[in-house]
Formats: sequence, structure tokens, C-alpha cells
Amino acid sequence: MSGSGRLALCAFAATLMAAGALLPLVQSTAWLLHAGIMLAVVGGVGALTRRVPLARTLTVALQGLAALLMLTVVFAPDQALLGIVPTPEVFAQFGRLLTEGGDDVGRYAIPAPATDGIRLMLIGGVLVIGLAVDAIAVTFRGAAPAGLPLLALYSVAAGLSGGAGGWLWFLLAAGGYLLLLLAEGRDRLSQWGRVFGGAPRAPGRFSSGSDASGGRAPVRTGRRIGVVALGVALVVPAALPALDGGLLAGTGAGNGSGVGGGGTISAVNPLVSLQDNLNQPEDREALRYRTNAPDTQDMYLRIMALDKFDGTSWRFSQRKVEDVPDRLPGSPGLGPGISTTEVRTNISAAEWYRQNYLPMPYPATQVDVEGRWRFEPAGRTLVGDRGQSTRGVRYEVSSLLVNPTREQLAAAPPAPSSLRREYTEVPAVLPDVVKSTALDVTEGAANDYERAVRLQDWFALDGGFTYNTEVDSGTGVTAITRFLRNKEGFCVHFSFAMAAMARTLGIPARVAVGFTPGTPQPDGSVSVGLRDAHAWPELYFEGVGWTRFEPTPSRGSAPDYTREDAPSDGPSDAAQPDAGATTAPSAEPSASDSCQAQSPQAAECGPVAPGAAVPPTDPGFPLKTVGWILLGGLAVVALPLLPLLWRTRTRARRLGSAGRLGSAGRAPADATARTLMAWREITDTAWDHGVPPDESRTPRKAAERIVRLGRLEGAAAEAVHRVAGSVEQVLYAPEPRPGTGLADDARRVREGLGASVGRWTRLRALLAPRSSVRVVWAASKRWTSLTARWSPQRLSGATRAVTARWRPSRQRG
Repeated sequence: MSGSGRLALCAFAATLMAAGALLPLVQSTAWLLHAGIMLAVVGGVGALTRRVPLARTLTVALQGLAALLMLTVVFAPDQALLGIVPTPEVFAQFGRLLTEGGDDVGRYAIPAPATDGIRLMLIGGVLVIGLAVDAIAVTFRGAAPAGLPLLALYSVAAGLSGGAGGWLWFLLAAGGYLLLLLAEGRDRLSQWGRVFGGAPRAPGRFSSGSDASGGRAPVRTGRRIGVVALGVALVVPAALPALDGGLLAGTGAGNGSGVGGGGTISAVNPLVSLQDNLNQPEDREALRYRTNAPDTQDMYLRIMALDKFDGTSWRFSQRKVEDVPDRLPGSPGLGPGISTTEVRTNISAAEWYRQNYLPMPYPATQVDVEGRWRFEPAGRTLVGDRGQSTRGVRYEVSSLLVNPTREQLAAAPPAPSSLRREYTEVPAVLPDVVKSTALDVTEGAANDYERAVRLQDWFALDGGFTYNTEVDSGTGVTAITRFLRNKEGFCVHFSFAMAAMARTLGIPARVAVGFTPGTPQPDGSVSVGLRDAHAWPELYFEGVGWTRFEPTPSRGSAPDYTREDAPSDGPSDAAQPDAGATTAPSAEPSASDSCQAQSPQAAECGPVAPGAAVPPTDPGFPLKTVGWILLGGLAVVALPLLPLLWRTRTRARRLGSAGRLGSAGRAPADATARTLMAWREITDTAWDHGVPPDESRTPRKAAERIVRLGRLEGAAAEAVHRVAGSVEQVLYAPEPRPGTGLADDARRVREGLGASVGRWTRLRALLAPRSSVRVVWAASKRWTSLTARWSPQRLSGATRAVTARWRPSRQRG
């Protein structure tokens, strides 16, 4: 097979290997087979046109035409002329399918069904990337830049899938790229002819091109370097902190954050993922739990709280985190006299459900979970560290069922001033209609509790609002105003609007995000699916703490303390958990039903925090982590610059030696070596600018070739001939007369070559000089010498010599 054919085949394989990263995105894998067949046809068209040969641009155009015809036959045959010729209707159909595909991407969870729109996006995208790789690597003979479209394909797939498959898809994509580079390297070596510096051939053995032993050595070394580089790319990130997942990233569409081994967690926006989950055509189970709670209507599984409203969106504040204590601190604001019941819940997450925050009932008092988790006290959340996620995790949570009475909430004293400042803050751009509506709805209320209940009932019962998950999920001031006017939205709008209105009334408020209690199953467990994703407001009452309200109609359940006919006494003692609970730890629940101030064991419930506004201090500065990050960053910056640094050092060494050629006291052998260095610098400079060396020519013929191919004129051309004459003098003259000013001549040649080529060639000569392959050749030569020195034959000969030297004499005394 010709070098061009090998390159085309490797380009095809590299594209398909990178496209494998898209497989986790859809349920069916048949689309990849279709894409492979079309990609093979596009490659075949390119191979045929290159054999004619045709102009490069015409080759790419014909390949693009072939791809368009195939897409027309598959996706728009009814709109095409004779079922194959594209018409304006065909492009209109493509537009409709792409629009539907974009809507499907936002509607379905990963893996999504392979609708026509999604299939067109996948197959068309792979064809475009494959065409780009083939054009760059084969038609325009540049395998290295062809890695950019491959990287784009892999990056898009990895970003959408949330890293599903991780290292496997990266390994395939990187392996395809290395295969492409190897094919180009072999093709270039075959064009240069025999490469000197390898191991000698056996007598009588003939070889040519890349089959020469000297040609195989650099290729072998190149493969070793590629494998080592790929291994470093896989191993080094594992030692560095990882940012991972999203808030509800089980769908692969989250955009959350990880801790990264340090002391803070950063803000995320979960709204897009939450709306996507609610719009799934199939309700996939994300969590399953068993609990000894007498009633699961209040078993909301809370992930996090959004507490900062800046006028454009609600966000999660940056908070300090710490190690998870054996028993979590007391719930903020929960005081004596409030009836509480401690319950235990065993939770297991599905293997596909992957996000960084651990869903738990609120307020949790103790968490038993394996893995790298950190605790954020202000929001009482657990967040994964260094890539830790909920995928397949089983854990046990002890939590409190807080049962305040209506009277206790109505009599709650004012919250601490620090907490009020933080959680009643509203942006200056908040429209006046928000506060005025809140005042109208709560007119005549005697206290904050009555105001909160009236807001809840207005949204859920009396205000004429409609639940609709198709409404845009915006959360800024414009979205709140539009929601209050149109009275249509889903849980995000209801919870965010109520929290904003509560803040305008001076009631501390935030928004919790997580899941409603789920659906009970016949075996006693409870199943929580994607459609149970939910957001609800939490309002703070001193003595009770953060208290849940439910303003969203037809979702969840209104708490007992917000209903007039609710019983005032607390629930009965908790029963033992079901025997069929998960394999998570099974310690007995606390014997205490509530944490009363009168109990001598009240301290076991944890200290009561007067407020949650002050975050804990960080346990320490992660110096080791920062060091690894700096080393990794330096490596990323330094590695691409190694060819430039090596070439600069080599040029300075060669020209420095050539510049001292005229010094007194130089031996003839010394002068010869310095002249040859100047000549090698000129040939390498020409090589960097696109004129490969030809070792079979005499110096004079080689100089003529450099001048002709490098389009040198004037002083630069004369400089090449002068140095070539000096080389012939020191090699062949009976009495060599080495030339002077060779270093200046080499610099003139370099300037002339740079002026005769385009900007891209000059940039490549600077950053990725072709002559840097001599490093590979030198390493290959040293490796061959080392292996020959320690070969079994050499070792056995040396062993026999030592043995003979120290063998006792057989002469008898």
C-alpha cells in the first residue's frame, strides 16, 4: 500500500476511534455503523481523486459533495430530485431535522433515543470531522494539525456525556491520533531514503526506503515516545485534583463543580438539568431508599440550597468545607421545645446517576458513606472531593423529622441580624411589582409565619397559577416578573418567586434543590426518579431553623404545620427498618425520639447554632495540591516548547564553534569539525523550512539544491555556496584552507530561507522544526548501542573471560 493510502486508512480509523466517545450519548449504536460506511466512501473518493491527480481543493470539494449526496439519500430522499440530487427543499429538511435534534438534546436524558434529528447531528458531525482530518492529514500532508478536529470531536462527546467512559474513550481517540502520526512518519522516512545512524545491515542483505534498519530505529523510538506520552496523559491527571459532574448530572448534562481537594465549593446553576429531568419521556430511577420514618410525605431528598440572588439568577455561595464529622453539628436555629424524631434511611444511587452532591433528608445528623466526601456546614450538604460522585453509592443517613406547631412558628422571635442581612438581601434591580404583590397577598397577616403561609397558598391554591415544565427556566428579575404576569411555570419559578417575595418582606429565605419523596414500591422501598427532581423554598424561623414550604401546585405535599386541620402532636416512635434494606451499614437508630432541652443527653443532639451565616474556617492550605497543579501547568507549557528550545541550543552551539574557526592555534581536525557543524546547521535550517536533506549529493550539488528549492537569491545564495566550498576544502583538499565567517553565512542563509516562505512555514520552523527528529535518531542510536553491549552473546563472552581468569589451575604441585 502506498504512503497516501496508509495515511487515508489511518485517518479513517482515527476518526472512528474518536467518534466512539459519542456512543454513551444515545441508546442505539447503529448510527456509528452508518457513519463508518459513509466515512469510508468519503475516504475512497479522496483516494481516487488523489490518484488522478486533481487539485487539492477540488479533491476536498468532491469529498464534500459525496458526503452531501449520502446524507441526502439517508435523511431527505423525498425532497431530493430522483431521490439523490439535493434541492432547496433538501436543505430545508436538514434545517428542520437539526432544529428537532437540538430540541431532543435538551429534552431527553443521556442516553437519548436515536431520533432522526439526533442521528443527523451525530452522523453529519462525524462526516465533517472525518473530511477535515482526511483533508489535513492526507490531502495537505499535515498529520499533526489533524489532531485539532479529533480533539474537538472527543471534547464535545466527553463534555455532553459528563465523562462517561472516561479513560477508555480518551485512550481510543489518542491511539487513533498516534496511529495517524506514525503513518505520516513512515511515509516521510520512505521519501528520504536510507537514514544513517541505525544498526548496520547484515552482509548481502538489501533494503530500501523505510525498510532500512536505520529507518526502523526512529520509527521504533517514535512509537515508544508515543506510548510514554499517552501513559503520562492518563496517569498525571489522576494525581491532580479533578473537577467533576453537575448538580443533577445523572443525565450527563450537569455543569457543577467538585471540591478539588481543597477548602471551598463554588457556585453552580442546576436549573437546566432540573428542567431536563422533568421533561424526560421515561422516568428513570435515580435513587431507591428504605426508611423507618412513619410517613414518607416529608422525606424530601435535599441536595443543596441556593442562597444568593444577584438579579440574574439564584446561585450557591462559595463556602468553606471540612471533613465529615462522625456526627453532624446541630441544625442551625433549632431550639428546645420543638418536637423532633430521629429516623434512619438507607439510600442507594443508580449506577448511571452521577453528580457531586449527596442527596439526603434535611436536617441530617449523621452520614455513613464510603468515598471522598466533604461537609459544608452552612448548607449542611456533602460534596464529592477529587471526582467523587454518587454513581452506585450506598449510604445511610440519620436525620430529624422536625414537627413544629403553628403556634410555635407564629411566636418565633426575629432571626439574628447577621443571618437576616445575608438571607433577606435582594438586588436593587428587583422590580417594585415583586414587593407590592407580596404586600398585597399578605395584607392583614399578623406575623412572618402567616405571611409565609399566605404566599404558599396564593401560589399553590388561590392565585390561579398553572404548572407547566415547558416554560423557559430563567430565574432573573425579568423571569420573575413574567411569571407573576403569566402565572405559568414549574417548581423553579414557584420556589424562586416565593423566596424573592419573602425576602422583600424581611423573612430570611433560600431555595433548596433535590427530589420529592418518590413512589412507594411493593417491597417496602421507595423509588425516586428523574421526574421527582424538584425545587422548594426554605424560610428561616428562629427556634425552628430552616423550614420547608411547598408553593408548587400538584407537586410534593404541603407540610402539616401550614395546614389548619393538621394534628398538633408529633408522630409516634419510629419502627425498625425493613429487613430487606440495602447492604449499607445497619446500626440501630437512636433510642431518643427527640432532642429536648430537659433531657440530660441533650448534648448528644449537637450544639444549637444561632445562625448559619458564618462559614467554618478551612482546615489548612492545600500546599501539596497547589504544588502538583503548578508542576502540571509547567509541564503543559514546557512540553510543546521542547523542540524550539533544543533547536535554539543546537544552533547556538554550532554557530559558536563556527565563529571561532579563525582563532589561532586551531588544529586541522578541529577546523574540519567546525566547518562541518556550520554546514549541518545550514542543511538543518533548510530542512526546517521545507527542504529535506539529501545525503547522497556532494556538498556542491546539495548547495545548488538548497538554493533552488529554497528560492534563495543574492547574499543568501552566495553564503550557501561559500560554506559548501569550505566543506569540500576541509574534506578533499591536500592542504585544507578553512573558510572564515561561516557563522555569519549560516545566519544569512536562515534569513533568506525565512523571507522566501510563508508565515505558517516560518512559524512551524520556529516552534516545530523538522530537524528536531535528530533527537529521536540519536536516542535510537544510543539505545541500539546499549542493547548491543548488553546482548546475551556479549554477556556470555564476558562471563567466559572472567571464569577463565579466576578458574583454579589444574597443574599438580
